[in-house]
Amino acid sequence: MPSSHKQQTINRPHARSSDEALLDLVQRQTFRFFWEGAHPVSGLTRDRTGLDADPDDDLVSIGGCGFGVMAIIVATERGWITRAEAIGRLDGMLAFLARTPCYHGHFPHYVNGRTGATIAFGRKDDGGDIVETSFLFQGLLCARQYFNRDDAAETSLRDRITWLWRDAEWSWHARNGHNALTWHWSPNHGWSLDADVRGWNECLITYALAAASPTYPIDPAVYHNGWAQSRRFINGRRFYDIELPLGPDFGGPLFFCHYSFCGLDPRGLKDAYAFYLEQNMQHTLINYEHCVRNPNRCKGYGRNVWGLTASDDPTGYVAHAPDNDTGVISPTAALSSFPYAPQQAMRALRQFYDVLGDRIWGRFGFTDAFSESQDWYAKTYLAIDQGPIVIMIENYRTGLLWKLFMADPDVQTGLRRLGFESPHLV
Repeated sequence: MPSSHKQQTINRPHARSSDEALLDLVQRQTFRFFWEGAHPVSGLTRDRTGLDADPDDDLVSIGGCGFGVMAIIVATERGWITRAEAIGRLDGMLAFLARTPCYHGHFPHYVNGRTGATIAFGRKDDGGDIVETSFLFQGLLCARQYFNRDDAAETSLRDRITWLWRDAEWSWHARNGHNALTWHWSPNHGWSLDADVRGWNECLITYALAAASPTYPIDPAVYHNGWAQSRRFINGRRFYDIELPLGPDFGGPLFFCHYSFCGLDPRGLKDAYAFYLEQNMQHTLINYEHCVRNPNRCKGYGRNVWGLTASDDPTGYVAHAPDNDTGVISPTAALSSFPYAPQQAMRALRQFYDVLGDRIWGRFGFTDAFSESQDWYAKTYLAIDQGPIVIMIENYRTGLLWKLFMADPDVQTGLRRLGFESPHLV
């Protein structure tokens, strides 16, 4: 089971290393959040932990578990853990998930990592969360592809994943002809939250998987008439002299181009609405240009310090973006953008590590956020921010998770059903 690593001292090498060596270091140190920092009973991914010590609660993030599975794949491929160690951890996670209460096959946002009980995210959000569930299955389907050996352990692992995957009722959240997927369903409150999953945001993966289900798929009309019919879907305006195809003005927080694209390969991916690599690159560059031009005169911003996304903040948890800029930089924003702006991301990585490392580097890599304007440096790590750092850097370096996810036969079926084109679908 994971070790708590209480009050651990972290040595940060100061000698300037090559770019590749620094990427290795950052990925491996960040992976430790999901390996050593996992819940000690279930092995599932904690929602957050501290710079110096693990939390006292048992809060597990279902979406974070999906990113954790993908991080474990990266660690296996790079030899940081053995294949047997990875299978052992994943087997334990899957066995626990199989005993965890679900809602028409979907998991809640939070569960108790000791008992499996649902932990309400809000007063009426105490049931199935289709978006968090999609982040989980994004990771599990990658694992089903990666652990492909014809032996008992890996066959059993694939079968466990397939059982959970086939059990999820994606069409339930389409509500008998409703023109969009609904985000939440509660056994106590039904559909009373009534939140449609409409674009553009982080949820493209949800529609891709809902169309990919071999047992409970949605009709493609739900994608075209729901997801793509939001008033904030098509943009086409220019921000900092950069055209933004989709999404809210200035693009929104950068996790929009990270979470779904941990598995979905944007290179050559297109449908009736966008070329997705272009969308993600333009979004990233708008975010970068905002920090360089720095209209709010935030201390520290510039070519080497940039990246606005949802993260911790001196006031709580905030979805930072150019039009909601509180002076807080989140390292995950730039580091998870390596596939879209590699030179800008590398400059940020060097600054974060070489200059700011004594304030933001610790046992699980870079802490969640910082504000030089407010002389504030987070002492927390968040699963949904740490995961994309490992995953998207790996996709930049080798395309590993993109290759695995896009090779899944069910995923390919779903993308074709929604009208996508991709080199992976040839």
